[in-house]
Amino acid sequence: MPAKDAFHEVVKIALQKDGWQITHDPYTLQAGTLELYIDLGAEKVVAAQKDGQKIAVEIKSFIGPSKISEFYTALGQFISYRAALQQQEADRILYLAVPSNVYDSFFTMGFIQSLLKQNQVHIIIYNTAEEAIAQWQM
Repeated sequence: MPAKDAFHEVVKIALQKDGWQITHDPYTLQAGTLELYIDLGAEKVVAAQKDGQKIAVEIKSFIGPSKISEFYTALGQFISYRAALQQQEADRILYLAVPSNVYDSFFTMGFIQSLLKQNQVHIIIYNTAEEAIAQWQM
């Protein structure tokens, strides 16, 4: 099992504050003979619809020396995990969680935005100091 991201607990707490119930920590996927691990699985009951929303969250801290290298890794993981998730539990939506300071300084660049849009990456922007979700982007 891989090591947890530096901000794993921060995102977990932020999701719980936002009304999500953590159902998997980690969320294990089987892709043929490969075993994959998405950081978290969560559910939220929508009272008006009587239907639960389910998500999986891949958490990234982007604390290394190269944001672009970490982005390439994160994007590749996201695409792979989403494909495996579609086969195992198609109604669960995958999100990439990134810190708000990294989103503001890196993810707002035009090229990065075009890659996110092209690859249909759903984003959770989290505030590390407040342990809170700052924004959801689909």
